[in-house]
Amino acid sequence: MKSIIIASDLSIHDWFKKKKLQRETEYTREKLDIPGNLWVKCYKCAQTLYSKELEANLKVCPKCGYHFKLTSAERIKQLTNGSPFQEIAANLTSKDFLGFTDTKPYAKRIDESIMKTSHKDAIVVGLTRIGEHDVALGAMDFAFMGGSVGSVVGEKIARLIEAAVEKKLPVIIFSSSGGMRMQESIMSLMQMAKSSAALGRLRENGLPYIAVCTDPTTGGTTASFAMLGDINISEPGALICFAGPRVIEQTIKQKLPPGFQRSEFLLAHGMLDIVVERKKLKETLINLLNFFKN
Repeated sequence: MKSIIIASDLSIHDWFKKKKLQRETEYTREKLDIPGNLWVKCYKCAQTLYSKELEANLKVCPKCGYHFKLTSAERIKQLTNGSPFQEIAANLTSKDFLGFTDTKPYAKRIDESIMKTSHKDAIVVGLTRIGEHDVALGAMDFAFMGGSVGSVVGEKIARLIEAAVEKKLPVIIFSSSGGMRMQESIMSLMQMAKSSAALGRLRENGLPYIAVCTDPTTGGTTASFAMLGDINISEPGALICFAGPRVIEQTIKQKLPPGFQRSEFLLAHGMLDIVVERKKLKETLINLLNFFKN
């Protein structure tokens, strides 16, 4: 009986720990000190927003248009309107190749991120429908170690593209990432070539790839699959870059122009094809899929 009670106590402790980690999302600094998290403070305009009103507006600030980050589950739900989502490689988890430790062991970081997001890694991929179109869809989740790309993310993207080639489907990937995952060193960097090669095979088979960059998309993610679309799209105000503006300013010792490396700046300089508000994103994707189908 004593051992059963101990086991029960441990499971209860794990449950509370998981709930605590799930609350520590990208909105932690935005939430006000009000019970129940009924109100959220906008990053951009500092206005206090009613949480349910914000969610009804697709997590876009109704005051200034700031686009809050979405989890992969929220992104998929907004695009598919309840269509079945057949997830691919759902149980793949990252391996601590190097026994890497910074302020805490990499293996512990993985476990905490899994508990916080309820996902095994920083991207969810699968087959679904957007409008009347069957698609292969991937959505990154910045809450999982800053959306960093490790061996599992690269493998999931490769498997998504393999499924798309087999079933003759277009591919759409939503990027939200801080870049390659340093805890996996060269194994992480190899995913740039792996994902790019997989997209090359998609192109050889005459299948379209739509890349959607959300805030932020940086580092090796930008230098690989996030900017290799037949059509490159972004949400307004998204930071899209390889090296961040602060690093560049410190390197060149010069002040950067306003809006540098934001989606509107990249659109004006030919790096993006279109910047689309979230409320119009699904409609835009359907129009593009219609174009490619015809």
